[in-house]
Amino acid sequence: QVQLVESGGGLVQAGGSLRLSCAASGSRFSILAMAWHRQAPGKQRELVAAVTAGGRTNYAESVKGRFTISRDNAKNTVYLQMDSLKPEDTAVYYCSGKPIYASGSYPYWGQGTQVTVSS
Repeated sequence: QVQLVESGGGLVQAGGSLRLSCAASGSRFSILAMAWHRQAPGKQRELVAAVTAGGRTNYAESVKGRFTISRDNAKNTVYLQMDSLKPEDTAVYYCSGKPIYASGSYPYWGQGTQVTVSS
């Protein structure tokens, strides 16, 4: 079993920056593919960014060039650096993970952290 704990959310003005962190425990972090998802009120949860165990990244079109996902295997932590934030980035952000040998959806989820961007 894997436990994921997010931190770093908050209130920021449009154009500002935030860095989210997600600390993992309970499994070998280095074999986990990690991702950040978000869910805004009244909307479906969407994938924001993902990083493979080998460090390859991919992003939703809406955040490309503004968000950066990274991982530190020595600290069992994945980060989401969010720059040039927009009001439409307001959502609960969730960290998720899955072993590299697993296919399909992410089985491990954090509790979420609120990000609010004011205009």
